[in-house]
Amino acid sequence: MRLIVLASLWLLVAAAPVRAQVGFDRPGGDYTNFPVRNGDPVLCALRCEHEARCRSWSFAYPTADSTAVCWLKTGVPARIEEGGSVSGVRGAGVIAPRRGPVEFAVDRIGGDYKSMEIAPDPTGMSCKAVCEADSHCRAWSYQRPGYGGPAPRCFLKDKVTSPRPRPCCISGVVR
Repeated sequence: MRLIVLASLWLLVAAAPVRAQVGFDRPGGDYTNFPVRNGDPVLCALRCEHEARCRSWSFAYPTADSTAVCWLKTGVPARIEEGGSVSGVRGAGVIAPRRGPVEFAVDRIGGDYKSMEIAPDPTGMSCKAVCEADSHCRAWSYQRPGYGGPAPRCFLKDKVTSPRPRPCCISGVVR
């Protein structure tokens, strides 16, 4: 009986989907790195899948001073919190968190009535707060630094537009 329970638990764990971790880095164990010109962490995960030597990867979003970079690793180093990073193990893919009103790797194009430079914020919550404080604002998009220019930008929207998957942005709807 005990063996059946253990086997069942193992099957449940093995069947659970493996996901990349948005907001985490895996420092160390690098065997190569390369720039990711379009700034999409999915390319980093895909390259790891296609290289037999790769066991895990880390991706850094572009900043005002650098382009996006992918590091491929021979092992699976412990992860640490790092807001401007995404990391995963071979087979993980990239699945951004979908908790609450914040949409990671999503842009809501159109409806802009105001945009402004804003302090770097890997969570996008500062842009959300600006939108919530403006009674005219219904939705927002935070554009990470390095995508549209060297500084991050907050776009306030007077209408709710369709979400589009884009690694540049974090978005949400407030009203």
